[in-house]
Amino acid sequence: MDLAQILDRVREFFTATPDPIISLAAAVLAVVFGLILNKIVKMLLLRWHKRMDDKMQQTTAHFTQLKSAFRGILPTVCLILVLPVLTFPEHVTSAVRHVLGIWVIILLAWFGLKLIAVVRDIVLSQYQLSAEDNLKARQIYTQMKVIQRVLAVVIIIFAIASILMTFERIRQIGVSILASAGIVGIIIGFAAQRSLATLFAGIQIAITQPIRIDDVVIVENEWGRIEEITLTYVVVAIWDQRRLIVPITHFIEKPFQNWTRETSELLGTVFIYADYSLPINELRAELERIVKDTPLWDGRLSKIQITNTTETTVEYRALVSAGNSSDAWELRCLAREKMIEFIRGNYPQSLPRTRIELDGENEGKIHQIQKSNND
Repeated sequence: MDLAQILDRVREFFTATPDPIISLAAAVLAVVFGLILNKIVKMLLLRWHKRMDDKMQQTTAHFTQLKSAFRGILPTVCLILVLPVLTFPEHVTSAVRHVLGIWVIILLAWFGLKLIAVVRDIVLSQYQLSAEDNLKARQIYTQMKVIQRVLAVVIIIFAIASILMTFERIRQIGVSILASAGIVGIIIGFAAQRSLATLFAGIQIAITQPIRIDDVVIVENEWGRIEEITLTYVVVAIWDQRRLIVPITHFIEKPFQNWTRETSELLGTVFIYADYSLPINELRAELERIVKDTPLWDGRLSKIQITNTTETTVEYRALVSAGNSSDAWELRCLAREKMIEFIRGNYPQSLPRTRIELDGENEGKIHQIQKSNND
């Protein structure tokens, strides 16, 4: 059988086959072609993913979800492209086109959300919060998490508006969402001014960064670390494992302490109250010995000064430096315990005491009382 005969047989097949069957076959071929294209793209992405280093390959979970979201886009687009040449009834073609259009919008929104998550994980894989000097890592973590949430909200809003615009009767609603942002903004501004202020505060936090993930802060007289930053609230992990939920506007409108704003290094303060007879040089030497024997001290500062006196005691202030707030707290407690132990063991007479001065007559009476008690 030559080529002319084969072409004749093919022409006879299509001539004898009803148009709906041909259209259905063409639609199936379009979907198959889209799946083949998807397979090729998947292989290219997989090859690129395998070339990543170990840190970037930690994004495998999100990368798999990204492939799942992308899988349905190309077959759907191919099917939309062949719809005009198919011979289905007009109302069937129109309905199928409408459903496919909505499906493409959903797939693109899904793909966009997963793409943002993958980009975030790739960026964050280059930084480690567990590092000793994690200032840059905390900056990037804070920015990426807040930016991801903002972009996710934008994508969802645009997806909903686009889906609404595909319906003839409610198209105006979708257009209003996109084109009437000014009027809607004014209405929402009066109706939900507080909510908008919270949203803008979250964006401002991401840009100016008065706080970052893992920052050590004092909020509402509570010491803790920034555990999570959202667009509306901040979670502070308190030292005793409680969680303090703080509105994000608090960090814009009210003062708070940030112990790790520029660096994690801190100075710890220890106050000792003792008698005037305590030799300060001996106490200084003891502090030097204490800090040199512990890895909690970073070697920057260790000193004792007399900062106050009263009629009964002297106030000694010890300053010690540490690499982070946790080490500073432990070092303060250690220095306080060791110095108290040193004073009790070597200079017990220098512990705080109350002095009473007696004249000769009263002193004689006291001796008589003591003598009678002894008898």
